[in-house]
Amino acid sequence: MKKIHVLLVEDNEGDILLTTEAFEESAIPTKLSIVKNGEEAIDFLFKRGRYKDVERPDLVLLDINLPIKNGHQVLMEVKSNDDTRNIPIIVLTTSDAQQDINKAYFNYANSYITKPLDIKEFVVAIQQIEGFWLELAKLSK
Repeated sequence: MKKIHVLLVEDNEGDILLTTEAFEESAIPTKLSIVKNGEEAIDFLFKRGRYKDVERPDLVLLDINLPIKNGHQVLMEVKSNDDTRNIPIIVLTTSDAQQDINKAYFNYANSYITKPLDIKEFVVAIQQIEGFWLELAKLSK
């Protein structure tokens, strides 16, 4: 079984650790790549610079509050390009502001999830993302 490649775009070390641990506990074979700002996310997804030889991710978990380029900017750039628009992007962020939710969906986010503050709930949220996006849904290749 081929590993599902997930790109995590997150600058918070604690959230990176929790997400990594949640994927490690999964029964679904997963390769997790991590970038820590919006500019690196764009470079990774468009295979630029040091990311020119990376494998295209099957799924992106994108924080909104990122340095250099925020998640909304990343979303707009990725979803407006024919080569990358079909990569599912799940916004996973602390913001529950309706303005952020509306803007993410306007820019074609595939779903918007507010990060639970409780560690156990956070792990459950990651597992639910896995269950839907990596088991139930069919991903584009």
